[in-house]
Amino acid sequence: MSKKGSLKTTKRTRLYKQLGVALITLIGLYSLFHHSSKNVSLSTYTTIGSPDYLEPLKYAPSSTALPTDLPVDHNKYTRLLPFKYNGKKEKATFVTLARNSDLYGLINSIKAVEDRFNSKFQYDWVFLNDEEFSDEFKKTVTALISGETKFGLIPNEHWSYPSWIDKKRAADTRKTMKEKNIIYGDSESYRHMCRYESGFFWRHPLLDEYEYYWRVEPDIKMYCDIDYDVFKFMKDNKKKYGFTITIHEFRDTIETLWETTREFLSLYPQHIHKNNMLDFVSDDNGKTYNLCHFWSNFEIASLKFLRSQAYRDYFDYLDHAGGFFYERWGDAPVHSIAASLFLDRDEIHHFEGMGYYHGPYHQCPINDQIRLHNKCACNPNDDFTWKDYSCTLKYYDINNITKPDGWKDHTG
Repeated sequence: MSKKGSLKTTKRTRLYKQLGVALITLIGLYSLFHHSSKNVSLSTYTTIGSPDYLEPLKYAPSSTALPTDLPVDHNKYTRLLPFKYNGKKEKATFVTLARNSDLYGLINSIKAVEDRFNSKFQYDWVFLNDEEFSDEFKKTVTALISGETKFGLIPNEHWSYPSWIDKKRAADTRKTMKEKNIIYGDSESYRHMCRYESGFFWRHPLLDEYEYYWRVEPDIKMYCDIDYDVFKFMKDNKKKYGFTITIHEFRDTIETLWETTREFLSLYPQHIHKNNMLDFVSDDNGKTYNLCHFWSNFEIASLKFLRSQAYRDYFDYLDHAGGFFYERWGDAPVHSIAASLFLDRDEIHHFEGMGYYHGPYHQCPINDQIRLHNKCACNPNDDFTWKDYSCTLKYYDINNITKPDGWKDHTG
């Protein structure tokens, strides 16, 4: 090759290299811009039928670094983030009832909720325990949570037998249920938990400042991104109870719950809402209970509802009837019956677009558009929503809600 030809080749090679560098730079700038705008922009609710009016997420850099040593003798811990959400937030919090031994089953739940939702909005998180939380528990969960963490001790009177309960009768019940292999039938602590979740958690002083709560339990999974403020959705749409999974209760655990409820309703007919959802919990206009309930390990709900006179009267009546100990009344049917009878049916909402798991049941959106848009990491074939043992189909039918395309392919 001539010297002149070699020079042309060298210049051409340099030009290609320069073009390559320029192209890589442009790609990098585009990726950076696209990633940044993706993290801070939001235009729509991802739930079917939700209004399209949300403002973009508003963030501001934090000037304070994360402390290297969190205090170990204080009730509150604050995690300082590199970016803080500056948009308007509702008076809302996550609530978790847990023991110190639940810590390492709980951290995956917290991480899932934070990654999929709360890191964007940074709501507070309240932890409640019938014993003092350990320093290890406090430090570990605080490091994972973007909002403020608060730790509360349950008063003894809220986690013990009330004076009117016959403890021997309660013990006999547990023994009988154990012999019948009824789930949690012999558990004393489970009964205290159900009673507490039914009638007391919302009375804890740490929740006084809030209007909404989202209940989170250990060992759950959140399958989908949630890019809108669910608490704002609840308030703007006047929703008071939100759920993901419905199921039938075990009849042997609540043999007299409906009978007791009917007695209550005869004494307090004023608490029944005119546009109630009795047809969700009863197939014969209230004569019997069909066992349908919202699975309360996931709840996004109004604390005002639980603080209402109707709910307070209902819980007090059930509590004095003794069924939390003489049977094994769960907080899920208690909450569900109360919501169905005391709320307007339009105030109850199914979060169809949320992917959720609490063993052994999954909610995975079967709508391809919702599932892909929300980056759901789940198999729609595992979805429990439309199965025979679920009550969600009934909820859709009695409320004349349009079911997603292909729902019949996920029944059985």
